[in-house]
Amino acid sequence: MNLRHATRALLLAPDDQLLLQHCELSHLSFWLAPGGGIEPGESPHEALTRELREELGLLTFAIEDYVWRQEAVGPYASGYDGVRNDYYVVRTAHFTPEWMPEWEAEHVTECRWWTIEQLLATDAEFSPKAMPALIKALLTDGAPAEPLRFGV
Repeated sequence: MNLRHATRALLLAPDDQLLLQHCELSHLSFWLAPGGGIEPGESPHEALTRELREELGLLTFAIEDYVWRQEAVGPYASGYDGVRNDYYVVRTAHFTPEWMPEWEAEHVTECRWWTIEQLLATDAEFSPKAMPALIKALLTDGAPAEPLRFGV
């Protein structure tokens, strides 16, 4: 399998609100954690630092625990059989996301903060699909001893 390796930030404000991006592809739309592909020679932390700067203009944050690995086969990244996303808890101050030119290339149409109550109450689509339950468990139980592994 030729999977696109990416790193994603579970970007949490001090009040535990989670920042997600809305992605619209030709065949589906969903909310996902900011981040993106790991370039040759980059570590996951270096890639995540670069992606947060490029996609959100974010310069001040703390990368904490590596908590999830998602592997999904399907038409999620052009030229690849699927994706492998490594998720890290990232803490930052609350800020207002502003449109960035990189959003267009990434098919991002919107960014917004979500409370756990909003995540659990909505019928919106997420990647991973179980994002609301996974975030609730993370906030309730803390980081797992080993990253959780799952698919779509």
